[in-house]
Amino acid sequence: MRLPVALLYVLFGASAPRAIALEASNEQIELNGHTFTLPSGFTIEVAAAAPLVERPITADFDERGRLYVSDSSGSNDKVQKQLEEKPHRVVRLEDTDGDGCFDSSTVFADKLMFPEGTMWYDGSLYVAAPPSIWKLTDTDGDGVADKREEWFQGKTLTGCANDLHGPYLGPDGWIYWCKGAFAEQTYERPGRPPLVTTASHIFRARPDGTQIEPVMTGGMDNPVDVVFTPGGERIFTTTFLVHPGGGLRDGLIHAVYGGVYGKVHGVLDGHPRTSPDVMPVLSHLGPAAPCGLARYESDVFGQEYQDNLFACLFNMQKVTRHVLSEDGATFASRDEDFVVSNNRDFHPTDVLEDADGSLLIVDTGGWYKLCCPTSQLVKPDVLGAIYRVRRKDAIPLEDPRGLSQHALEWPKRASKLFLGVTLGDPRPAVRRRAVQAMAELGDNAVPMLNFIVTVGNLKNTPAQSRQCVHAIWALERIGTDAARLALRNALHSRHKDVRQAAVHASSLLRDRKALPHLIELLGNDSPQNRRAAAEAVGRIGNSSEVAALLDAIDKLSQTQASANDKVLAHSLTYALIEIGAAEETAVSLVNDNPIVKRAALIALDQMPDGGLTAQLVTPFLDAADSELRRTAAWIAGHHPEWADSLAGYLRERLSDENLSAEDRGELATQLGGFAQSPKIQELLAARLADANVTPAERRTVLEAMQRSGPKDVPGSWISGLAKLVSETHKQVDPSVLATIRALHIAKPAAGPVRDALIAFAAPGETDEKDRLAAIAEIPGGLDSVPSEMFDWLITRFAAETNTANRAAALEVLSKAKLTSEQLMALADKFWSAGPMEVDRLLSAFEQSTDAQVGLALLASLGDPAVLPSLRVEMIKPRLAKYPAAVQAEAEKLYARLTADMAAQRARLDELAESLPPGDVRRGQAVFNNTKAACATCHAIGYLGGRIGPDLTRIGQVRSARDLLESIVYPSASFVRSYEPVAVVTADGLTYNGLVRNDAPDELVLVKSPTEEIRIPRDTIEEIRPGTVSI
Repeated sequence: MRLPVALLYVLFGASAPRAIALEASNEQIELNGHTFTLPSGFTIEVAAAAPLVERPITADFDERGRLYVSDSSGSNDKVQKQLEEKPHRVVRLEDTDGDGCFDSSTVFADKLMFPEGTMWYDGSLYVAAPPSIWKLTDTDGDGVADKREEWFQGKTLTGCANDLHGPYLGPDGWIYWCKGAFAEQTYERPGRPPLVTTASHIFRARPDGTQIEPVMTGGMDNPVDVVFTPGGERIFTTTFLVHPGGGLRDGLIHAVYGGVYGKVHGVLDGHPRTSPDVMPVLSHLGPAAPCGLARYESDVFGQEYQDNLFACLFNMQKVTRHVLSEDGATFASRDEDFVVSNNRDFHPTDVLEDADGSLLIVDTGGWYKLCCPTSQLVKPDVLGAIYRVRRKDAIPLEDPRGLSQHALEWPKRASKLFLGVTLGDPRPAVRRRAVQAMAELGDNAVPMLNFIVTVGNLKNTPAQSRQCVHAIWALERIGTDAARLALRNALHSRHKDVRQAAVHASSLLRDRKALPHLIELLGNDSPQNRRAAAEAVGRIGNSSEVAALLDAIDKLSQTQASANDKVLAHSLTYALIEIGAAEETAVSLVNDNPIVKRAALIALDQMPDGGLTAQLVTPFLDAADSELRRTAAWIAGHHPEWADSLAGYLRERLSDENLSAEDRGELATQLGGFAQSPKIQELLAARLADANVTPAERRTVLEAMQRSGPKDVPGSWISGLAKLVSETHKQVDPSVLATIRALHIAKPAAGPVRDALIAFAAPGETDEKDRLAAIAEIPGGLDSVPSEMFDWLITRFAAETNTANRAAALEVLSKAKLTSEQLMALADKFWSAGPMEVDRLLSAFEQSTDAQVGLALLASLGDPAVLPSLRVEMIKPRLAKYPAAVQAEAEKLYARLTADMAAQRARLDELAESLPPGDVRRGQAVFNNTKAACATCHAIGYLGGRIGPDLTRIGQVRSARDLLESIVYPSASFVRSYEPVAVVTADGLTYNGLVRNDAPDELVLVKSPTEEIRIPRDTIEEIRPGTVSI
């Protein structure tokens, strides 16, 4: 077996596209083993390192300026072991002499599960350590948390521990956190049904833990950090916000209330949607693994930096700057690098603004590997550090935390007038303290806060606006009748940001008396204000306001910009869903405006008891407006119970010769979704058997069958497919074979198809490629393989032939019932198998118990060329039925495989030293080579397979050493979301592959580049992590 090391050429010799770049005039600073590149005029220094802190993850300041840092032990043990042992800690760092470098460290809390967030609030530190969020308090002032309270119980802990991140304090005084992974969690909601969800979310709750509610829903794997704009909008970092491809994967999202975001898969089912599409992405960052995020609040870096975002890109050794601008009802982002290290072990995980306006960057070091395949050979010895970035010409803030003004004793030692003025203080930490102090005063502070908002309305300046916004947030935290009245007054402010904050505050409080003011704002010039007002109207939930919402939707068509504003349309539609007034909404189905009809259809479909029927939807399936037509098709597609009612329409549409390719694709999806209906099954069977149908119609029928996933394939389909194969002369339509493959016809029922395929594959005039393809699709595999065919298959597999032929031959050999002699001959061919083929080849040997076969297999597996592709877990199950002599010999092989990671390290060192410089052309040739078969699973740009990680920007996020390891030891580690699983069904079969869709009724598993299998949920006995890359 030849190692495709030349793949490195294409990954490093080619220049991957870069979305963000530093200008040539930037500063370069040598520091702590790094060469840091920063914008001109900035500098960087070490603020803390070992022994004060070793592997920092996240951090937050208290009111005194002490920094609480979660500090990893360096453990990458399985999460259940970490939960049992709790090896991590939080340290408290202090800068006792004020020089910007921390010089004192205290262990604030030890014995912690993997910490994934730190938030200081009201005298306690809140830490997400899955499965819970802990509230840690030092009650006696000795610097050690002696009181530990479980503030929130998520009750799930998955293998990557991405169930929880946070928490984060919103300007509204609510506590926010992120749920990741896809484990099912249940949230009790008094007065409402509990929320049961496997999706990702941002949640929020009051500081006392009450009123938990989701803010957004997503199919992404790992939402991490959340920050807030001055007006209360939420921006968060996340991985896998789309299915990877074309260099896209991770990024930033503006979390609009009620929004559903990608990637699209089964976990989103059951959550209200406002469009066939998910909500838009703010900024695509590629496979960057973004984590820590901060909004820069002060103007110490310059006014052009105020309210910018800074994001940590773990995989890319950098912190990026994001300049936001309004884009309709959402934002656009201009992205650029801010701090970049040339050191591959620089992994920034958090970024935060200090009170003096400098920026702290937390570098966790080289220890982390859990579900992050930067390298199987982890580096807990490469410690992290905390860096401080300053602007060289910045004017230092005096008393940045207000300690000389007794800020720690507010409101006791400050008048309401003083606190009101301080809400506009240029020091962010002082402003935040003033907001909290005003909130603690309660109703006593309301007159002053109302005065600030009223007087602030007289001047339209940024400073005045900021002071008013902070007054709004204090009023929201107070929340009394008097505070709500003041908030209603603020809804008419001349300041857009003040109105935005006031709308969000009224929305959180569900202030019914604010409705007339909110309805007025639905017509405001600001799309952001209109969107927030719609959110508030929906949350308050008065059916009398449906007409006003529909009127606002009608007005979207007045300008091209608003007609295309998907975010504004979302919030207006989601408000209709939340109000849930079906009768008032349904009147708009006869509106002349297709935008209104579309919103009404979606709202009725998504609200409880909306009363939408197939009869109401059918007319819109042929609407002149393409978006309305697409929406109707989407709605019909997730109502399989409408199949019988829609059969007549679908029959006519299937016969329509004028359908576009896109329309036919939608129709195939609809028919596949309805295929449990006997009427639809009969329709598809009849069209399949009809010799007069057009090729396009037949392809639509076959695609519909492929997407249907029936538990029992109708006999009429089987006979129809067999007839199509039998009538073929030299070449079977690939769509027919794809349909047979997708249906997974049970062997006892597959007789006609088996006979037809075997007859077609007999030696003769049939093309080699088509003959192989036909044999590979025989349901249940061949009962026996004639010697002539076996020799031919072996040759097709071992030869340097194309990928499809190799895969087909391998598929046949792995499923066929081979004789002992044939198995021994097959064992001799392991040397020619690629790393991704070894596991499939091993499957052929499960059927035997012959000792000679077992020993021959072990002899071949012991070949040094084969060993790097093996793992003990992939061999043991295949040898379970072999006699004792084979088991004894196998133990010797297992010992070799588990001997020592040092041998792997030495092998990688040897190969790394021998790698020549990058060669783009040679690398591209290897990537597309049929033996290496890289392009079968992986894509670069828009070319290649889609079942493995996208490699478009791999050179930016993985070192040569990391990539070398992935090539030489492909099963050593797995990229998150590409972890293989083994699924055991009730009939004793085991399927290995990647989960494509995890739906309530079925699991869709990718077994190979050409094969997917749908496994009904009720047939699954066990799902366990796989150990072998497919």
